[in-house]
Amino acid sequence: MTLLVSRVTHTRFVPHRRAIEDDFATIRENYATPKNPIVLAHGLLGFDELHLAGRFLPGVQYWRGITDTMRANGMEIITTSVPASASIEERAAKLGQDIANKAKGKRVNIIAHSMGGLDARYMVSCLRPEKVDVLSLTTIASPHRGSSFADFCLEEIGASHIPRIYRAFESMGFGTGAFEQLTQKYMQEEFNPKTPDNPEVRYFSYGATIQPTLWSVFRGSHSVVERLEGPNDGLVSVESAKWGIYQGTLVDVSHLDLINWTNRLRWWIGRISGKKRRFNAIAFYLDIADMLAQEGL
Repeated sequence: MTLLVSRVTHTRFVPHRRAIEDDFATIRENYATPKNPIVLAHGLLGFDELHLAGRFLPGVQYWRGITDTMRANGMEIITTSVPASASIEERAAKLGQDIANKAKGKRVNIIAHSMGGLDARYMVSCLRPEKVDVLSLTTIASPHRGSSFADFCLEEIGASHIPRIYRAFESMGFGTGAFEQLTQKYMQEEFNPKTPDNPEVRYFSYGATIQPTLWSVFRGSHSVVERLEGPNDGLVSVESAKWGIYQGTLVDVSHLDLINWTNRLRWWIGRISGKKRRFNAIAFYLDIADMLAQEGL
């Protein structure tokens, strides 16, 4: 069900906090609306909408319930779709094309999840495509300094086996450029030095942390990243997620919770055991939009 909340234009001061524990547990009554469109940029292996059973049945949305609610509240939302596992350069080029085609010359704010933040950074810094005017970039759990889990996976596969794995991906129509680019070495020694911030763009970021349960899909990856980098959301550490003005760390929120792909079993068990739900992804994105509006964007 699409949730409709009233819009306001008053200024709301929110003090900067590092740990965000329950600020987005529920949807507030009032949110301000940005003057300019918001572009949503997906992460690795992402998509806009998948139709697994043809066009006659509802598709699976990457931004589950988020785009519908934001649009229902008067926000102009542009969704993009880039090659799922291609290189940052390829993904960034497609991101720029999508924005140029859909924004129709309007200035935009980008909200990017995971690898989408790297695509957007490269686009606004190195490509600067025509007819694309970006005011701000808000990244959510983007691996700006790489992810040690990417390093771990490549090491476990082994250099001799990687070409065979890549051929398998390519035979299914997927690119493979993303995988080595998400390593810490590539991001810190190659990508970041050649991708300086665009002085005309305002940068904001969020990170997240979680302590996985026994049934969490992130139990193994979280352990690897925690051992090598510290607190993380199952894939991206807090330190790697920080870029520009760091807005804070979402507590007890996984990498997939951030796009509303919440583990329903986890919340059901939590509810019957008396644990209050502390994060609502839709409330989170509405609040980011509100923040952008308060910033005059």
